[in-house]
Amino acid sequence: MKINKTAFFLFKLAVSALSLYIVFSEAGPRQILSMMRRIGPLYFLASCLIYIAAQAISTLRWKLLLPENFTFRKLFSLYMIGAFFNSFLPGLVGGDVVKAYYLNKDARKLGVTLASIFMDRYVGYVALMIVGMVSYPFALRYFGASVYKWVMPAIVCAFVVGSFLFFGLRLGRRFTTMSDFYEYFVTLKSRRGVIAKAVLMSLCVQIMGFSAVALLASAMGEDIPIFLLFVFLPIIITVTTVPISISGLGVREGAFVLLLGLIGIRPELATSLSLSWFFSSFLGSIPGLAAYIRHTSGQRR
Repeated sequence: MKINKTAFFLFKLAVSALSLYIVFSEAGPRQILSMMRRIGPLYFLASCLIYIAAQAISTLRWKLLLPENFTFRKLFSLYMIGAFFNSFLPGLVGGDVVKAYYLNKDARKLGVTLASIFMDRYVGYVALMIVGMVSYPFALRYFGASVYKWVMPAIVCAFVVGSFLFFGLRLGRRFTTMSDFYEYFVTLKSRRGVIAKAVLMSLCVQIMGFSAVALLASAMGEDIPIFLLFVFLPIIITVTTVPISISGLGVREGAFVLLLGLIGIRPELATSLSLSWFFSSFLGSIPGLAAYIRHTSGQRR
């Protein structure tokens, strides 16, 4: 089992390394660095602050979805811990495991804790799909004859089918560990006002994240129409979430190059934008490290 985990980690490391090598070969490390230097400290700081503000709104959404009453301060510290670990763990959901571990120490049921974290992610992804599909008709002409124009509809269709299988047919009901999951979902289903608020918060979070990318692009001297980012970024985020790399490194940059290349953005600029977005998010998640140290030191006493 341990050997398999090590092998899988090495595979993800290889995917990230190979993807970055291909992207850097296409764009050129010096050109990428030169592009990133165009971003002034204020723009970079603004992107970091947007990220932290988005995490705060996400925390409010999670608090809304939790059946138990926890303070915003506690949940925000856990959210930032999860965000920090997402910068290192494969895919973009590894930090959720850390978040669940610490919350479960004070929660009554592990199943309910996991269900609330899953629903927090799910509602966020619903908003991502809404933004992508609403903007899709306006961006369609930029895809031309490219096969990439079918990626967004395909992702949405797969998401709808997966949601139906999980919620509609309850494919996981055979597992006893899933009973708390479905009990939580049944309870939440009757709270339509809560779901509506959670979706609205998620839309706000997504738009803030996309605005940070637009801000960084503008700092580099490239004004990308925001509605194009509303289509491209849901695709990029979906691809990056697949746990085949280390925190999406390489895969994300490759997706940026491919999609932004459709509108004439040079590979070095697309790669610089992707890396700048990643580094600004990483810097914004640093408070999560302080929160993690505080949690671990508190447990040792």
